[in-house]
Amino acid sequence: MAKLNAGDKAPDFELSDQNDSTLRLEDLKGKKLLLYFYPKADTPGCTKQSCNVRDAREELAALGVDVIGISPDAPGKQKKFDNKHGLGFTLLSDQDNSIAKAYGAWGEKSMYGKKYEGIIRSSMLIDENGQVIQTWYEVSPKDTVPKALGTLKE
Repeated sequence: MAKLNAGDKAPDFELSDQNDSTLRLEDLKGKKLLLYFYPKADTPGCTKQSCNVRDAREELAALGVDVIGISPDAPGKQKKFDNKHGLGFTLLSDQDNSIAKAYGAWGEKSMYGKKYEGIIRSSMLIDENGQVIQTWYEVSPKDTVPKALGTLKE
């Protein structure tokens, strides 16, 4: 899948969140957004990434940034993940991976020498008008927040 670059229009989406409410990118116009894709709720890397985002929410909010996590997990699993770790922000369910593909966060991966298709841990900043500010593909769970904050404070 083609990766997004700074200046690209962020693809719209319409997905269910952990509370079974529908959210579209269009609904977020007027707000900056840190959008991140993670492979699976409540796994070690995804938990670390999401908890780091949770811990930085106040700082991000002070910079006018909302946060959304997206994974292929069903809304019920997202809800358990949110509750268990007190995340307190929107987690969207992309069960068919169509949005991950549209954002370039889906592709070939390798584990123990075996190749397979899956979520490429990625994050991106999107401006108030739906334009991509910056993207980070294959981002480390610990680097999602520092990279976003670094760009926002430039």
